[in-house]
Amino acid sequence: MGAVKRIFVACIGGQMKWDSPKAQIQMNESVINQVSDTALMAAAYRAIETDRPNAMFHDPLAAKLAGEQGRKIIGSLPKQAFIGGWTVVIRTRIIDDFIQGAIAEGVDTILNLGAGLDTRPYRMKLPKSLRWIEVDYPHVIELKEIRLSGEAPRCPVERFRLDLADVTARRTFLDEVAAQSKRVLVLTEAVTPYLSEDAVASLGADLRLHESIRYWVADYFSPASYEYRRRSGMSQAMKNAPFLFEPKDYFGFFAQIGWKPKETRYFAIEAERLHRPAPFPLPIRLGMRILGLFASLERRREMKRYAGFVLFEPAKTEERAATRNRDAQQEHAADAKERRG
Repeated sequence: MGAVKRIFVACIGGQMKWDSPKAQIQMNESVINQVSDTALMAAAYRAIETDRPNAMFHDPLAAKLAGEQGRKIIGSLPKQAFIGGWTVVIRTRIIDDFIQGAIAEGVDTILNLGAGLDTRPYRMKLPKSLRWIEVDYPHVIELKEIRLSGEAPRCPVERFRLDLADVTARRTFLDEVAAQSKRVLVLTEAVTPYLSEDAVASLGADLRLHESIRYWVADYFSPASYEYRRRSGMSQAMKNAPFLFEPKDYFGFFAQIGWKPKETRYFAIEAERLHRPAPFPLPIRLGMRILGLFASLERRREMKRYAGFVLFEPAKTEERAATRNRDAQQEHAADAKERRG
């Protein structure tokens, strides 16, 4: 693999972090110092969910992976950030469903970019023939290898130490994975929010080049959610791991780089289906209920679509051309309006 260093876990066994590959997960602090620390936070939330009597999933390895540091990170977050644990739980279920559905459709490889401390190959019911590939920085993989020592996954797992910001190494890596697989699902759980629009566009374009890459799972946030995040106090708590990806037209952005939504699942709607409402305090719940009574149908629809996850599939050439033409027409209309003004 050249620049790519690999660990292969023979038939036993968020979140790509595009911070400095030299950085280490901080084990003696109780706050988020870098994007990699969010993997500890997510694992801690999964451990809490596992202990619930009505757990949406069971991740018996989450507590071991999160360690004391993961629990401290959760304890350090502002009170307004209570929604974070709920979103981790709902997104976990959504992605689990996406993966199971893709496998049923013939996917033979899961490529988890920014795998962090994810344990799906250890806890999900997966075919032994499935190829599971994880990519992350060396310090994340090393921590994971140590804490999962002796644990057996359900299918073969391959782990790669790779800085995906190294475009040349990334493209070489993707070429090899795509050539060795027939149908690939790429997972970027809690990854794209931390990347710039240029970085997401570059990654998406590289994925689109390969015919065997059939699906791409990515975070969805509506423009309205950007402001909520800033008001909630999470921006300060996550100042060392800020959200960077805030496109004005989310689906239009992905259409431009060759991807269209096959299925979109929103947290609020999924929570209703799973009977796990967001844990808002009573005053907020009452306020939202009153607001819903007076809001228009479109507004109520928007309120349920603030965030979620999207299962993308490659867009056809003619669909991409139509998107570019539409965007060009909108830009032309905006320019004309500005000139008239």
